[in-house]
Amino acid sequence: MILFPAIDLKDGQCVRLKLGDMDQATVFNDNPGAQAKAFEDQGFEWLHVVDLNGAFAGESVNGAAVDAILASTKNPVQLGGGIRTLDHIETWLSKGISRVILGTIAVRDPELVKQACKAFPGKVAVGIDAKGGYVAVEGWAETSQLTTVDLARRFEDAGVSAIIFTDIDRDGVLKGLNIPSTLELARSVSIPVIASGGLASIDDIHRLLEPDCAILEGAISGRALYDGRLDPKEAMDLIRAKRSAA
Repeated sequence: MILFPAIDLKDGQCVRLKLGDMDQATVFNDNPGAQAKAFEDQGFEWLHVVDLNGAFAGESVNGAAVDAILASTKNPVQLGGGIRTLDHIETWLSKGISRVILGTIAVRDPELVKQACKAFPGKVAVGIDAKGGYVAVEGWAETSQLTTVDLARRFEDAGVSAIIFTDIDRDGVLKGLNIPSTLELARSVSIPVIASGGLASIDDIHRLLEPDCAILEGAISGRALYDGRLDPKEAMDLIRAKRSAA
């Protein structure tokens, strides 16, 4: 189980949104590079980064902040937000991003995702963001008619390295992860699934370490880490103890 600390970038700063609303952004750090280094120093092994402006614009907006993050941490970084073309993907991978996350384009142009998986094996993840069970796109501003499982199954044999599943109705409001929906998705496909949206406390970590969640690759934590509700050392000690016992 991998716990991914999240850095969401808006106007060059580390923020957390409430329910995916850009107008409800709380700034937690104005130095993304320093935040990335802090997460590494706390014992995390990966980093999850989203260019929020980019998700709305359809192209990279916070590139300088992402560059600063890459220069500040040795941890692998997965990046989403505004990555819509093969050129975008190639550019970020050449800069040192370990895995790109394709969201809107996975709905709009699934063939591009399949091409990307062939061109960059193991380097492409799909972000599925759900509102009421249906996939949301364009920075969560629009809801499609696709269910999460329908979308995931489109990529079953494409070579997608992971699916990041976010329950928008829980994102940034610390209600706890939507474990039932996440497990339903994980059981529907062979692609590893990462849970996101709502992780609130050490209770969620305990739940993720239960046997039925062993199917999941991991989970993403944002606001709970920033506001102190989740202690990094306690969480990582629990995860490592579970690994050692396996």
